[in-house]
Amino acid sequence: MSPRIPRVTSAQVETVARRAGFRLDRTKGGHVIYFRDADKRRVVIPVHKGKTLKPKTFAGIVRDMGITVDEFRSLLK
Repeated sequence: MSPRIPRVTSAQVETVARRAGFRLDRTKGGHVIYFRDADKRRVVIPVHKGKTLKPKTFAGIVRDMGITVDEFRSLLK
């Protein structure tokens, strides 16, 4: 059984990305792009102030980061 996907904002996802070793690469329109040099992973996060990310969007971001939902939760604390 897969863990329940949390409802989070883009600001919370950005916080986790920084804690996971990603750095802000650039901003384009309503998206921010984070990059991690260690394994050349790139994560694109849509930024819409005050709105929560849709579950499938969040799942894709977590997959792109190369972490699990449980690891995301632990980095969010």
